[in-house]
This record gives sequence, C-alpha cells and structure tokens, in this order.
Amino acid sequence: MKYIIIGLGNYGSVLAEELSAMGHEVIGADSEDSKVENIKDKIATAFVLDATDEQALSVLPLNNVDVVIVAIGKNFGASIRVVALLKQNKVAHIYGRAIDPVHKAILEAFAIERILTPEENAAKNLVRLLEFSTSVDVFQIDADYSIVNFIVPDKLIGYGVNELNLDKEFQLKIIAVKQANTIINCVGFSVTELNVTNEQPDNYKIQKGDAIVCYGKYKDFQRFWKAL
Repeated sequence: MKYIIIGLGNYGSVLAEELSAMGHEVIGADSEDSKVENIKDKIATAFVLDATDEQALSVLPLNNVDVVIVAIGKNFGASIRVVALLKQNKVAHIYGRAIDPVHKAILEAFAIERILTPEENAAKNLVRLLEFSTSVDVFQIDADYSIVNFIVPDKLIGYGVNELNLDKEFQLKIIAVKQANTIINCVGFSVTELNVTNEQPDNYKIQKGDAIVCYGKYKDFQRFWKAL
C-alpha cells in the first residue's frame, strides 16, 4: 500500500519507518529540514514543505495513495488546517492524530476515516499493565465490548480450559487459546512462541506461558481478574 505521512515528529517518523519496513511505500512530509533528513533514507520519499500552504501541499500525490495520515501533534492549528485542505482536495482516506478531547472532537466534525489517539492508547496500556501486572492487550469493539488477549497467570496453570467457566461465571467467550512452545531460534537461543489453536479440546491443560483470547464486556474481564 501507499501512504503519505504529514508530520515527522516522534510519532510520525516511527510510523513512517515501521510501515516502510513492512514493505509499504511511504512518502513523508514535514516543515523542518532536520526531521526530513533523519527519515529520508528509510522511506521512499521525503519532502520539506509547509503542508498548511495549499500550493505546497499540492506537490504531494494526495489522490494517488491509499491513505494520508496527518501525524501533526503539538501544532493544533496546523493539524486542523491540513485536514481541512485534504478534505477540500477530496482525499478519500484521511487518518488524523488527536492529542486531546477538543482536537478529537474537531477532527470528528470533519468526518475523516480514522482518528488516532496514540497518547491516550499509551496511557491505557500502562494502566492495564499496572492493573493486571502482566501483558494484556485489549481491542475495543464498542463502549462495552472488547476482545482481550492475556497471558494466563500462574494461578490457572494446570486447569483445563473447560474448568475456567469464563462463559458461565463471567460471560466471557473464549475465542482461542495460544499455546506456548519453546523453540530454538536461528542463532541458537531458546525462545517462547505462541501458536493459536482454535480447536483446543475442552480437557486441554493450560501450560505456563499460554495466552487466552476472549470476547465480552471489559468490566466482566476485570471482574474475572479480581476473582483470581
């Protein structure tokens, strides 16, 4: 896929570099020479330009890429103006970074395809780490329901999947069990690999390092965790 990323600060540059490393074509743009200089050899093309200037913005192939991402953070006014110009140019797929609720509300008014909230997401991930003291990934479906992927705590090792009673006691549906397997990597080190087993038998005994993916209300997952 082809992406344009406008704003190459910490967030935008990491995003650009990671997408490029995955094989996507990435065009970056920023008004600061140093930021463009730092990323130019890691992505397809990088421009030094003021994206708030309509004429300068027209240099970019806005309608010949899959997604345009406005990754500008601190300069609230610049972010909003760039999104407005992109809408004016009838760019079909716009993602915008929001740094606070007001910024997010204004971007919502533009009806762009997706609003990115990296600071909010990072804070939530830290809260989950502090709350659960283990790796817990949450994909929110709506205000109530989520898909939760978590490393099984030691207290549950040795239990059968059918003995957890997540569905009956906590209204959480198990989607998959990710079984931990120890392998030897290419340089000879022992590492743990998680493999999804969608058709795990009910009498499968949970092993150390296994993970469970479940679906339900996030508050019910919290209730389950507190009951451990």
